Amino acid sequence: MAWTKGFSRGENNMAATVKIGFIGSGGIALTQMGHLSKLPGVEIVAASDINKQMLAKAREQFNVQRLYEDWKEMLAEEKDMVAVSVCTPNKLHCEPTVAALNAGKHVLVEKPIAMNAKEGEKMVAAAKKNKKLLQIAFQFRFRPSTQAIRKQVEAGALGKILYVRCQALRRRGIPNWGVFGRKELQGGGPMIDIGVHIMEEAHYVIGKPKPVSAKGAAYTYLGNRKSQTVCPWPNWDYKTYTVEDLAVGMVTFEDGANLLIEASFAAHIENDVFNVQVMGTKGGAILEPPKIFTDQNGYMVNIE
Repeated sequence: MAWTKGFSRGENNMAATVKIGFIGSGGIALTQMGHLSKLPGVEIVAASDINKQMLAKAREQFNVQRLYEDWKEMLAEEKDMVAVSVCTPNKLHCEPTVAALNAGKHVLVEKPIAMNAKEGEKMVAAAKKNKKLLQIAFQFRFRPSTQAIRKQVEAGALGKILYVRCQALRRRGIPNWGVFGRKELQGGGPMIDIGVHIMEEAHYVIGKPKPVSAKGAAYTYLGNRKSQTVCPWPNWDYKTYTVEDLAVGMVTFEDGANLLIEASFAAHIENDVFNVQVMGTKGGAILEPPKIFTDQNGYMVNIE
């Protein structure tokens, strides 16, 4: 995992083991544990969660021995822990992240960074103050396809970037587990959950230009009703559903480029879509699968 590369491993920077703890031990945390357990020089030393069943799974599946129901106790006790992964609901990102940074730990926090920009800024300030790494779990930028198109943009193959379209659209994919439908715990619905992934990936690909304005709209029309259609994840909790089904937004950047983002848990579309399309003065591209569209020797050419 990319976030472990900058960690200090001791005086020789190689011999020591990177010891990692988890704040929140649910499904996302267990997935991360599975990947981390395969890396040499990495040890999962502790985990915390208010749910004892999740802690039991961490022990059974990944032999995590030191388990805590209170993350504050874990931070106080685990002096040799180098880094922490925060895998809690969005409302609980800020406080444990800041506390871990203040305790001298590097932090990987699940996306989105927090409930709002104010909380995110507080987390970034804590990282700078303590000179520790803070990384958001935006892993899509590391995909080979994303890296390939990023290199083409850097090389000028697409010319000046004019327009980017990001789509993270599910026809009917309202989560029927966790707290994804509760705005007071998540801060939002598909835009803050899956839309942020595709938007961050696109922003990275085009060189991270500075945004100067943004506008958008959100709509709720299916999630707040009882499921009446055959779908992959039926029987969501419509009674507590307070987030949007569909959200759209437009961001204008300092260099004149525009980015359109569309995200949905539920929308009347033919198929699910999760992709980025880039349009420039010399060529265009999509990320999945990676393709370039341009003109060569008097012909329109598609490069795969």
